[in-house]
Amino acid sequence: MTRILGIDPGLLHTGWAIIDTKGSERRYVDSGVILPKTSLSLPARLKEIFRGVTELCEKFCPDACSIEITFVNKNPKTTLILGHARAAAIVAVANKDIPIFEYEPNKIKKALTSAGHADKEQVYKMVKILLPMANPKTADESDAIAIALAHANMSKFGF
Repeated sequence: MTRILGIDPGLLHTGWAIIDTKGSERRYVDSGVILPKTSLSLPARLKEIFRGVTELCEKFCPDACSIEITFVNKNPKTTLILGHARAAAIVAVANKDIPIFEYEPNKIKKALTSAGHADKEQVYKMVKILLPMANPKTADESDAIAIALAHANMSKFGF
């Protein structure tokens, strides 16, 4: 059994999910969202993301981590800040010597829905079909589950 930590990075909401996988079998373990207080400074928010992901690694002992690659927004500042949140999560995982796999949003969507431009509702529906025990409360949590599932699906093909 391989345990995968999926991360949907964000400065306001960092979604996370833990799934177990063996062959074509997928089992939902847990998921949630790291929510740094918006009143905190940027460094303090990044510290909260780092601390939260570190705690997840210690609690669930994942064998691998899959994380979404930052796409370029129309606003370069937004892209840069999202990159900071992503880096905080990556460093937390790397600090625990857990292999990290990075996937573009369209590849994640295609791995789950067969459509690279699927919307969040389509992704949510596939998460519920593939892992009926999962009950994501936010889009960030649903996306993190999708990221973990995408890695489980793509890793068997060597991506």
